[in-house]
Amino acid sequence: MCYFSFFRKSVCILCLVAILSCQKRPEQQDNKELNPTIETVAQKKVSIDSIKKKLVKDGFQVFDYVDEESGDTILMQQYFIAFLKRGPNRSQNKKEADSLQKLHLEHLGKMYKEGYADISGPFGEDGDIRGITIYNTPTQQIADSLANLDPMVTSGRLTIEIHPWWAAKGFSLR
Repeated sequence: MCYFSFFRKSVCILCLVAILSCQKRPEQQDNKELNPTIETVAQKKVSIDSIKKKLVKDGFQVFDYVDEESGDTILMQQYFIAFLKRGPNRSQNKKEADSLQKLHLEHLGKMYKEGYADISGPFGEDGDIRGITIYNTPTQQIADSLANLDPMVTSGRLTIEIHPWWAAKGFSLR
């Protein structure tokens, strides 16, 4: 029994040593992680410039500015926010409504997968505005066309109201 206890402790110690030896110590970390250099700032600027050029080439509206606090260049892009509103035709029975909901979710999934929509979701109340989708398209006309292909909209269960909306590239929800 003593032998097994010794063996178990030895294996634990060896595992601990192996784990610790694989971790980077602060002095081993890449200096770019700890102190951004002019080169990394320049690469970031080139990256923002290249993103901006591509967006403009593809027909998107953009602008940039320098954040005074951080010194970072912030690239803003125009998106289109679609408000999905309660439509005039809400007389479907439960089976039809459930089928439309399934097709609606498939449509939104397709928009996301193809890169046309970045985020969608319902509101948590039973008001006239039922949900939103943020379209990542160059024009409001394209966003409107895509939103109006939604089976919930074509059935009249929902209607669409679209507005231009600006957001910074690369920022995520918190």
